[in-house]
Amino acid sequence: MSTTIMSSGISKATKILAVEELKDLNVRSNWQGLVRLTGHLTIMGTSGYFWSHNLNSWLIALPMLVVYGFSLAAMFALVHECVHRTAFANNRLNDAIAWIAGVLSGYNSTYYRRYHKWHHRYTQIEGKDPELEDPKPANFREYLREISGFNWWNGKIKTFYRLVTGKLDNCPYITENAKAEVVLSARLQLAVYAGAIAVSLLFHQPWFIIYWLLPLAVGQPILRAILLAEHTGCSNDNNSSTNTRTTLTWFPIKFLMWNMPFHAEHHLYPSIPFHALPQAHQQLKEHFKVIDKGYIRVNQNIVNSFL
Repeated sequence: MSTTIMSSGISKATKILAVEELKDLNVRSNWQGLVRLTGHLTIMGTSGYFWSHNLNSWLIALPMLVVYGFSLAAMFALVHECVHRTAFANNRLNDAIAWIAGVLSGYNSTYYRRYHKWHHRYTQIEGKDPELEDPKPANFREYLREISGFNWWNGKIKTFYRLVTGKLDNCPYITENAKAEVVLSARLQLAVYAGAIAVSLLFHQPWFIIYWLLPLAVGQPILRAILLAEHTGCSNDNNSSTNTRTTLTWFPIKFLMWNMPFHAEHHLYPSIPFHALPQAHQQLKEHFKVIDKGYIRVNQNIVNSFL
């Protein structure tokens, strides 16, 4: 499924980059973050406009819906970067943008920050990595359920129910001190959705469906295929050379995903901001065993593994 680069493994404690090299890569930038955000929003706004204003011409509307839907779903990548506080140099800006991007993409950033911290701490460790609570597909039927976004929507409904009701006993990554903040954040997010639905109903317009629900559903399969590649088929241990995949892909994907395809590099050095990950890849690629070309190929290999 992957390209073998070297035979020896590396742990998170391994020091590959020199102190000065890492220091140079770790420089965060408000400018870089705002430029990328502006580009992402421009793509989203332009495609969303052409999608919603050409509903009678599916030759235009359908491709624009796909672009708009994926750019909307890919706001998750901005959430991810912001919860690491590497999208911008200003932490308050990271937190504010993370919450807004979470509303757009269907994630709650306040909860996800704690969840994702444990994912990094216990990457691919059974019983500890919270991402492994959702099993990877083991057959073609399970793969279709995952890629379709069904599992994601089902999981979001269950997660938000737990968050707004405060039923967080099975979430060890959320401390007692953080529970009130997480619950309030989730309730506010649902209030935003409720408000958007109310406005749509008040004006007798399908705005909530046209601008959010349907596009996000269309964008999810693309995002699922990308996220499925990050760890599926990788080792279930703390070996950073084998437990995470970097996928070499097209520039538009890397742009909208905030360079998340350089995922092995990110997991080894999560302090490196998105704009420095391509450079980090050049310096680190020889140390990783799981580097593949293209998400189509990775997903084909996943499906072939069922046979």
